[in-house]
Amino acid sequence: MEGVVNFFRELLLSFIPLFVAVDALGVLPIILGLTEGIERKEQSKMLRYAMLTALGLGLGFVALGKGIFTVLNISESHFLVAGGLILLLLAIRNLLVGERREIPGATEAETVGVFPIGVPLVVGPAVLTTLLVLVDRYSIFAVVPAFLLNLACAWLIFSQAPRIAHLLGKGGLGAASKIAMLLLATIAVRMVHRGVLQLLVGGTSLL
Repeated sequence: MEGVVNFFRELLLSFIPLFVAVDALGVLPIILGLTEGIERKEQSKMLRYAMLTALGLGLGFVALGKGIFTVLNISESHFLVAGGLILLLLAIRNLLVGERREIPGATEAETVGVFPIGVPLVVGPAVLTTLLVLVDRYSIFAVVPAFLLNLACAWLIFSQAPRIAHLLGKGGLGAASKIAMLLLATIAVRMVHRGVLQLLVGGTSLL
């Protein structure tokens, strides 16, 4: 009985920081911007690829993250700078090019699902760092289910994106898309800023 209670305690203590790190509600406006003008079928495909990518990367880091980062001497700071720069370029491209008008093919849907939705919007430096810290602190048999529950929550939230788009209408969706790209650019700048600050103060370790 004590073991069961301890499991659920660690499950809850792992779920909460991961929920904050994933921030599915905060990412939703960006998902709306990235999927604007895309058919429902392709949106579902993007979401499926995004969740599979996030799942694979998260579980891979739980199993191999520490060893890989140690060998390559990679820190959270490096992830923040690299991921932030890529997201910033993506946001600038969307703001300059304007509204997406073409319907993407299967290859593009898969690509956008993997990046940037799967990585780094769903599973980015914050989630990876949180996972590695939690595995050090709690049982892996509690951390992994907590991660899976968070991905399920994110999937449920993102799957409502088409309904939200329908409620907003074309004009509202266009405005939301531009705002989302500005938010994405802001998030990217914050990531780069945090990464640079950590590098300047000598942050070379992930944990």
